[in-house]
Amino acid sequence: MDPIAAASVLPALGWAVHSTLLGRRLATARRDPLTGLLTRAGWTTAARRLIQRAPGALILLIDLDDFKSINDTHGHAAGDAVIATTGRRLATWCHRNGTAGRLGGDEFVAIATDLDVNGAVAALIETLNEPVPYADDLIPVWASVGYCRLADLPVPTLSNALAAADRAMYQAKGSSRRNAGPFGELFDRQFLPAPGNEDVVESGPHVEDPPF
Repeated sequence: MDPIAAASVLPALGWAVHSTLLGRRLATARRDPLTGLLTRAGWTTAARRLIQRAPGALILLIDLDDFKSINDTHGHAAGDAVIATTGRRLATWCHRNGTAGRLGGDEFVAIATDLDVNGAVAALIETLNEPVPYADDLIPVWASVGYCRLADLPVPTLSNALAAADRAMYQAKGSSRRNAGPFGELFDRQFLPAPGNEDVVESGPHVEDPPF
C-alpha cells in the first residue's frame, strides 16, 4: 500500500478499534458479569421504555433470605452459584413478557406484563425457592418477593412502584418468612407516592450499589 494512503487509513482504523472497545465496555457496564442480567442503570432504562408501552406493568423486587449463611456455610463459590441460578430462574420467568436485573448483592428486580399476576408470582416464588445444586449438595434457597402493579398506584411512576414493591417485600419477610401470606393484601393496600424523583432505583429504600 502507498505510504501516504496507509497514513490516512491508520487514524481511521485506530478510531474504529477505540469505538469497538468503548462499545464493549459500555455493554459490559450494563450487564452483571455473574448473572448476565441488566445492572441497575440498564434495567432502569429498559423498564421505563416498557412502561411507555405497558402502563399496567408489574414491578418486582426480590431478596434472598439469609444469603450470608450460604456463603458462611458452603463458601463464596456456592454463593455465586446461588446468585447465578437465581438470575437464570428470574430471566426465564420474565422470558418475553419483561426483563430482569440485578441491583447488587442478593437483590434482584424485574418488570413484567401480560400475565396472571397472582398465579405468575406464586409460580416465581416456588421456582426461586427450589434448592440449588452445587457440587454434590443441594443448597436451600428462600426468596422474599415484593411486587406492585403500576395501575394500582395513585401516581403510577417507576419510582413509586419500586418503593411500593420494596415495602411489600419487607412485609413478606416480616409476616411470613416463606412468602406464604395472602398476596391479595399487597395489592389492596393504597400506596402513597414515594418522595423524590424517577431515580428512586438509584437511591430508594434498600437498593444498594452493586459490589462490582
